[in-house]
Amino acid sequence: QVQLVESGGGLVQDGGSLRLSCAASGLTFSSYHMGWFRQAPGKEREFVAAIIGSGTITYYVDSVKGRFTISRDNGKNTVYLQMNSLKPEDTAVYYCAAALGIRLRVEDGYKYWGQGTQVTVSS
Repeated sequence: QVQLVESGGGLVQDGGSLRLSCAASGLTFSSYHMGWFRQAPGKEREFVAAIIGSGTITYYVDSVKGRFTISRDNGKNTVYLQMNSLKPEDTAVYYCAAALGIRLRVEDGYKYWGQGTQVTVSS
């Protein structure tokens, strides 16, 4: 049974930082590309960042480039999202997801999803 469990969300002030973690179990972690998505209230879920299985290539949505960093530790079966210079518009539920294919910027490219963690940035 595959499980993805996010943690690290919370309330932070404008300009602050958070690090999200996603612990995976029940799958060969290094074989999966991992992604982070987010869904703000009243909006569709959107792609944030992705990292391939080896960790050597990353992708970001333009709005987070230079502020967010995705990384992974295959020895710990965990993917991270370091979020710096947070803005109120980053407020959302953040989800991690696992994919075997290469369509990493779209939801249907992912096979497994976590339950999400809330990130709230106050102005």
